[in-house]
Amino acid sequence: MDEATARKWDRAAASFDMMNGVGPEKRWAPVKRELFARMRGEILFLAVGTGLDIAFFPPGQRITGIDISGEMLKRAEARAAAYPGTMKLQRQDVLALDFPDAHFDQVFTSCTFCSVPRPVDGLRQLLRVLKPGGELHMFEHTGSKVFVFKQVMDWMTPLSRNFGPEMNRDTVANVRAAGFAVDRVRNVYLDVVKVIHAHKPGRDGTRPTQGRTGA
Repeated sequence: MDEATARKWDRAAASFDMMNGVGPEKRWAPVKRELFARMRGEILFLAVGTGLDIAFFPPGQRITGIDISGEMLKRAEARAAAYPGTMKLQRQDVLALDFPDAHFDQVFTSCTFCSVPRPVDGLRQLLRVLKPGGELHMFEHTGSKVFVFKQVMDWMTPLSRNFGPEMNRDTVANVRAAGFAVDRVRNVYLDVVKVIHAHKPGRDGTRPTQGRTGA
């Protein structure tokens, strides 16, 4: 367990809902509802935080929500208990997941991989716990390739990483570097907020054609 990262997010837990629970959640709610509507099978939700995203989950799913922060998870308990389906919360570090290989059908993330130390290693853990053909669906803010935005994000990142996310990561490249096949990338806001759909190649390196939720 990366205790330094856990402490950072423990400190952020008390103000997390105030900072993220009104404007940002209202703005991105339609995008998240559309993304989470794809949920099927055994699902891992990474970095559940205080559980704000649970309101956008479709009912009746089987979801394991994890977070590195115990303080975040305490605040998520009531929301998880009220979810109309099966939802378990666990304290885990994405860099050392305590799940068997090929365990989940899908993994979902929401503004997560801007903050994970060694993001490619974390994504490789997700690849490991997904079944062959299993799906990765991500709502993420990333670095920009637009010169002005890129310069600002590069300047801001040394400061922002001390209390929250890194602003300049190339998450799509990291997903590919981890071994996923990227199916679709949609820019939601400029080229900074993205929805990324990817999958774990099948045992023969191909994409299974049955039981998938589409691009």
